[in-house]
Amino acid sequence: MTLHPTIARVTDRIRARSEQTRSAYLDRMARAVAAGPARAHLTCGNQAHAYAAMEEDKAPLAEGRVPNIGIVTAYNDMLSAHRPFESYPERIRAAARRAGATAQVAGGVPAMCDGVTQGQPGMELSLFSRDVIALAAGVAMSHNCFDAALYLGVCDKIVPGLIIAAATFGHVPSVFVPAGPMTSGIPNDQKSKVRNAYAEGKATREELMAAEMASYHGPGTCTFYGTANTNQMLMEVMGLHLPGASFVNPGTPLRDALTEAAVARAAEITALGNDFRPVGEILDEKAYVNGIAGLMATGGSTNLILHLPAMARASGILLDLEDFDDLSGAVPLMAKVYPNGLADVNHFHAAGGLQYMIAQLLDAGLLHEDVRTVAGDGLTPYRQEPKLIDGRLSWSPAPADSLNDKILRPASDPFAVTGGLKQLAGNMGRGVIKVSAVAPERHVIEAPARIFHDQASVKEAFKRGEFTSDTIVVVRFQGPQANGMPELHSLTPVLSVLQDRGLRVALVTDGRMSGASGKVPAAIHVSPEAASGGPLARLRDGDLVRLDAVAGTLSCLAEDFENRIAVTADLSANGFGIGRELFEAFRRNVGPAETGAAVVV
Repeated sequence: MTLHPTIARVTDRIRARSEQTRSAYLDRMARAVAAGPARAHLTCGNQAHAYAAMEEDKAPLAEGRVPNIGIVTAYNDMLSAHRPFESYPERIRAAARRAGATAQVAGGVPAMCDGVTQGQPGMELSLFSRDVIALAAGVAMSHNCFDAALYLGVCDKIVPGLIIAAATFGHVPSVFVPAGPMTSGIPNDQKSKVRNAYAEGKATREELMAAEMASYHGPGTCTFYGTANTNQMLMEVMGLHLPGASFVNPGTPLRDALTEAAVARAAEITALGNDFRPVGEILDEKAYVNGIAGLMATGGSTNLILHLPAMARASGILLDLEDFDDLSGAVPLMAKVYPNGLADVNHFHAAGGLQYMIAQLLDAGLLHEDVRTVAGDGLTPYRQEPKLIDGRLSWSPAPADSLNDKILRPASDPFAVTGGLKQLAGNMGRGVIKVSAVAPERHVIEAPARIFHDQASVKEAFKRGEFTSDTIVVVRFQGPQANGMPELHSLTPVLSVLQDRGLRVALVTDGRMSGASGKVPAAIHVSPEAASGGPLARLRDGDLVRLDAVAGTLSCLAEDFENRIAVTADLSANGFGIGRELFEAFRRNVGPAETGAAVVV
């Protein structure tokens, strides 16, 4: 199939925009590759320290003739998605031996759970944890002992941080190894109803707790299509997972077989073999365009609009909001997974999942097929799904038709003709809105603004019954410089209740929402942020604001808006408590949201 003209045009634009930075990056990686396998340059003393505790692997490590695979793990047992990683290192070491290689845990990286920190002070560290993860992974890889790397991570900031590190060590072949989603619990819409009832005082704390525990109930990724599962889609579409690896449940024979196959593949693609695949060559402009196309086709997390530019920049690729906007206009929405529908990721996977979707997008010319991946040359292998037949792992073609067209549809008959993401620009700045779950009649909201400087104040106003008419709720001073750009997901029940009461409401913020952005219109990531004197800081209560997701505009209609002096806010409370004081240097040096809110790249 001929490549869609928008895919081609956006790819060419990214390539031209990135010409100097990508060229410089590739030159650095080429010099690192030319230096040869890393261990050849370590002294005997260096190596003795690295191998001292490796027991049966010590002799092959010292000989230096077999590939040594570094494991960078984000294991902890507070994140359900990362709990399965506890047993992975031993499984990986055993699989490496069978493949004629060795493996060592190079280091661990922090992995925080946004579900725990939603609405809490710890959420102000969440976005910056991506940069900490990149730094920690960089420390792990700096030992320079590894011919390939396996990155074990799933959730929100973890995968982007690991990608930034992997790209920085782009001369090293790298395979990303998932853990899979937890099995399905109570339906996500049922959980949401209990949350809304609790927000209105119609459900008890005990009822709320029971619903939450029935939804988040075991090892694996949370089953709604939030940032964690969007990350897994992204790694597969960008060719960094083995085909079909993303959504196989933990603790199953197929999951174990895929993990072991990832180890064998990592050993095969080192410079010591004949299929050398450094990850820096995989992470090119075509891979990132494919990732964005997957994001649009699945209605994925708005957080990736922040993460992808930061990830790409680490490999010399410069992305812009216009790239997301244009690709959203060309790629149809093919999936309905909560909060964009009632199904969860297990239902999506059973309906044909990523293999069906990738095949459809390839046939429609909406993905680059001619890419390098960890599995081989070209994206065609990702049309196939893994199976265990007589105990042996093999791949076979995915279903040619969706097995449930209420969840997954062909590109020729999608749920929507666009990906549901829109760039917003106007006199209030530049931001984005995700409308894939927003009713069409709510794509344009014009109403008086109500200004808040934190989400707690919004909840208090709601409890006092102050929202009685159409309102655009503006929560400003929530950007990366102000307080680390926390997600404002805890406002979802409040705003949903107001909308269900018949009010026309919307959220405008320089903060984030999350992968759970849902049915309430939300203009997010507005940049420049209020803390840097951006236009949001000039808004006043009662200003008429128009959010137009059809035209792609975000405007204050007050006549004197442009001439006002920006207000300031006392942000001193954002600097202390729950570790916030440790991140002052991050808040001072972070870039704007529109380029990824990055610190280390």
